[in-house]
Amino acid sequence: MTLAELTVALRDSRGFAHKRDISDIVTALGHSMPGGGADLAQAVPVGDDCAAIPDGHGGYLLFAIEGLVEDFIERMPWFAGYSGVMVNVSDIYAMGGRPTAVVDALWSAGMQPADEMLQGMAEASSKYGVPIVGGHSNNRSVRPQLAVAILGHAKKLLTSFTARPGDLLVMAVDLRGAYQEPFPYWNASTTAPGPRLRADLEVLPTLAEAGLCDAAKDISMAGAIGTALMLLECSKVGATIDLDAIPRPEGVPLLRWLTSFPSFGFVLSVRPEALGEVLTRFSARDIACNVVGQVDDSRTLVLRQGDERQLLWDLNTDAFICQVGEVHRA
Repeated sequence: MTLAELTVALRDSRGFAHKRDISDIVTALGHSMPGGGADLAQAVPVGDDCAAIPDGHGGYLLFAIEGLVEDFIERMPWFAGYSGVMVNVSDIYAMGGRPTAVVDALWSAGMQPADEMLQGMAEASSKYGVPIVGGHSNNRSVRPQLAVAILGHAKKLLTSFTARPGDLLVMAVDLRGAYQEPFPYWNASTTAPGPRLRADLEVLPTLAEAGLCDAAKDISMAGAIGTALMLLECSKVGATIDLDAIPRPEGVPLLRWLTSFPSFGFVLSVRPEALGEVLTRFSARDIACNVVGQVDDSRTLVLRQGDERQLLWDLNTDAFICQVGEVHRA
């Protein structure tokens, strides 16, 4: 596959399509607010992994929610339940926080597949050390649905709004896993011991608290490139990403990996003087970590492979997840 073909495939991918829907939602919400789009500029504006609410003591209450797509629930109800907790935990750590508790909203036609979803949630709750403290259930639904919300707390934030020109883009991914076939989910979680999972994630808040990084995002259904694009858009910057530098499991085709959702995966924007320590901390946890690009002021995302370059997205003319015509900052 040529770089041009890969670029088109990324733009047309399901993960990109789902994230592009966010722009429509945020735009409509902004138009509906009494003060217009300006009302969306909060402690951390809409567009980040979590809402961040000042706690009055110099820290932040973190609040997030995730919904699972229906075909995933129907085919893998246990893993859907597990993932509902896992992805929320990742959002909290991506903001430099630590999780406190989760609640769920579950719909099912009787106890199947509700029972399997609950078993998966319980397993993830135990592994990540995050209690399930309540929720909503409906066992008389035509189709299964699941959403999980989470609370957490951060002393210092990592956000999507603080990447700067001159920063280095770093990707950190746990490659000690396998695909949850047939879905594009790279599972390095369910077979790993809980203490290791929690210690690996602890790298993120310790980076924030040590002042080594202030900009990060967890790799979501948009994949590594789509996640980097979201970070760049929120920060009003651009970058060139070297596809050959992206940490990747041996034998996995590049396009499949770039459209994958890893159980542990983060994009960070790091000041050059902090790079060595950031890489060292991930390496100490056996997390694959590498510099994949550099942030600039272009507001475009260019992909590089060997001597070839290809424009993936021009944020000057085409919004990705932010409100059309405007990007809100803290």
